[in-house]
Amino acid sequence: MKKNIAIIMGGYSSEYEISLKSGQVVYETLDTSKYNAYRIHIFKHKWVYVNDNDVEFPIDRNDFSITLEDKKITFDCVFNAIHGTPGEDGYMQGYLELLNIPHTSCGMYQAALTFNKRDCLSTLKPYGIKTATSFYLNQGDAVNENDIINKVGLPCFVKANKAGSSFGITKVYNKEDIKNALDVAFKEDDEVIIESFLDGTEVSVGVITYKGEVTVLPITEIVSNNDFFDYKAKYLGESQEITPARLSKIQEEKVNTVAKQVYTILKLKGFSRSEYIFKDGEPHLLEVNTVPGLTKASILPQQAATAGISLSTLFENAIEEALK
Repeated sequence: MKKNIAIIMGGYSSEYEISLKSGQVVYETLDTSKYNAYRIHIFKHKWVYVNDNDVEFPIDRNDFSITLEDKKITFDCVFNAIHGTPGEDGYMQGYLELLNIPHTSCGMYQAALTFNKRDCLSTLKPYGIKTATSFYLNQGDAVNENDIINKVGLPCFVKANKAGSSFGITKVYNKEDIKNALDVAFKEDDEVIIESFLDGTEVSVGVITYKGEVTVLPITEIVSNNDFFDYKAKYLGESQEITPARLSKIQEEKVNTVAKQVYTILKLKGFSRSEYIFKDGEPHLLEVNTVPGLTKASILPQQAATAGISLSTLFENAIEEALK
């Protein structure tokens, strides 16, 4: 019997366009002899199944089913390709877990925790995972630029705490620019994290559960043509992504160990991609993504390809792991 797979894509955040691309790649890649794949668009104002003629059919949210030609269709597994809310922050995970529907991403708590950069970094700190020095602000807090600079120094990064794809992030060189950067970040989220600038090699590390084993994929080095790896560098080709990264054997072993440790400590499942910067030879964790991009240009598929894992094998493995 072929399994019914719902590929959820879209979402409620600025990242929805990238998510639609990721979901489409999954849809085009899955082996149709094994799976019946359904594209499900999840937006604030509608949850719909979209067929090949772009006709939309509503989702029954009581049991996450669709009705086609008077026949009710339920799903054996949900392939989660939603970057940002509600697919990467725990909402969809909680909903699907309540309905007992297997899905390819991590659990609800893990999604919520990793999506909150500062809570995630705080959780990992006691385990000796190195991070940048950081300063936290919530919307409405009094802002004292001198306190911020005394703690994190200049230049520094001002980031929306719960946003992806480098939305709401600014690199700040002068005290006068802090206020502006905070305005940009607060447009995306009501919490902000300000981090010291780490000057070193930046790498992106994919960790997945592959055939039952926690597996670190070949590392990607990020060389941005811009001032940092921002949205343009990520999606508009203004960066070089070098896989495998140009690291010494020691650096590679260090970051592999830390990346595996992070995945295990947080009890992640499915895909993950975490970003690190080497400072004084040690990898410092920036953030963890639990629904990384899956387009042809995305980093994780590039890493899998370098490891000799095709896209179809990568996606099929995610479904088989979820169904275990």
